[in-house]
Order: sequence, then C-alpha cells, then structure tokens
Amino acid sequence: MMTSRRRRVTWYDFGLSSNREVRSRRTMFTFSLTLVRHGETQYNRDKLLQGQGVDTPLSETGLEQGDAVGRYLGDITFNYVFASNLQRAVQGFGVAEGRPKDDLKNMANAAGQSCRDYTPPGGETLDQVKLRFKKFLKVLFEQMLDEPGCPEPDASAVASDAVEVEANGTGAAVASATDGLLGAASHTLVVSHGAYIRVAVKHLVEDLKSSLPAGVKTSQLFAPSPNTGVARFIFTLSRSESGPVLSACRCVFTNRKDHLENLTAAE
Repeated sequence: MMTSRRRRVTWYDFGLSSNREVRSRRTMFTFSLTLVRHGETQYNRDKLLQGQGVDTPLSETGLEQGDAVGRYLGDITFNYVFASNLQRAVQGFGVAEGRPKDDLKNMANAAGQSCRDYTPPGGETLDQVKLRFKKFLKVLFEQMLDEPGCPEPDASAVASDAVEVEANGTGAAVASATDGLLGAASHTLVVSHGAYIRVAVKHLVEDLKSSLPAGVKTSQLFAPSPNTGVARFIFTLSRSESGPVLSACRCVFTNRKDHLENLTAAE
C-alpha cells in the first residue's frame, strides 16, 4: 500500500531491532506515530472473524482504499514503516477464526461474558495484544533516541503546532494529512489490524495519559477504525540513566477517513 522513502521494515509480532552500536547524545526528541488499518478484505465484507489463522487478501474495494490512503499520506516522508506479514496488513481468534461474528457472540454468551471481554479457546486476549504493543513502543522509543542523524525538534515549532492542532486538528474543520507533524523530527508509520489499533489507542489514552484533540470524546477515539482509517500520536521523549522517558504524548486524531469520501464502495 505504501512504501517508506528512506526505509521499509516488515516484522512479525511488531518487534524492532534497536541500533545500540551508535548512540547519539540526543536528550530530547519528538516524533510522530501514524497508525493505519489495513484495507477491506472479503472477510470484512462478509462479517467473518479473521486473525493470525486466516490470511485473506484485500478485496477490490480494499485495494482501492489502500491506493486512496497511499495518496492521502503520499507527501509525508516516513523514516520507518512497519506492516504485518499477513496479506491484509496479529490478533488471533482461535477456534472462532473464519466464522461469523455472531458465533463469537454466542460463544461469549455461553461463557457468561461480554463479546468484547471474551477470548475463544486458542485466541489472543486483549491483554496479550496490549503487551505486544507495549513491547513495540519500548523498543521504538529506544531506537528514536539512539538513531543518529535526526535533528533536535525546534521548541517554538512544537508549541505552534500544538496551537494549530488545538484549533483545527480534530478532523471536524480544516483537516490535513500533515496535521500534527510540524516540529516532529521523525515520522513512523504502522499498518496493522483494527483490533490492534483499538487496543493501542486505548493504551496511549488511558495508560499513558495522552492529551486529546479539543472537543473529542473518548468514545469517539475508541470507536472501531474503518478500513484504512488513520490515527496519529505525537511523542516527546527524554533520556534518563534507566532509558527513554515519555515526557509528553498527544493524540492528533483517530479514525480519520477523509481519503475515502470519493470511493463509492468504501466502508
């Protein structure tokens, strides 16, 4: 769907290799993280469950959505791009893989649990998904501070960017693919799955206390992402003797789908 103009990395389990051979003396660093859900698959269209056990290709609509989000983000130079090794973009649904979503609801009801909290036999729990994301963030933070060659962000630029997003970065007024990027020294793109992105956003907002766009409710932030929906967070890191410290986290937007407006078959 998209390629990095500097480097493309594909990984399983969303892991990273931190470059520890060359350490910069950077003490503060601001970077962006853009999250994109994969395009529509036939399983999406048929409302069937899909995870690690089902590697379904994109539908025709999904391919169009991928082209659309690629054009939307095409003017951004991503320093790092990460994508799942499945064709459509790794939360697993165990024995429920490939079955209708109603089957999962019935299994959850039989177990006396809500569908959101239920994990089918052989499936991955939401806590396990969150742990994968936390591991990914930890190593990404280390790499951001260790990677040589990226300049320090300009403090005045970061401040002015915060004011700009506060005014129009919610997606309701003047929305741009570059919202939030002013002042960030590096840009990372992750193409993943809807459940993974939803868990990631909840962790960033609830656990890491990310600041929110003006006028946006948490229920809107946590809503399921549409296929090729885009979310963006800005992180500022500092270095301590024990490793990277998150100084600030800001949500610019979630679930943005402006690029799909002209697709008649879009989800």
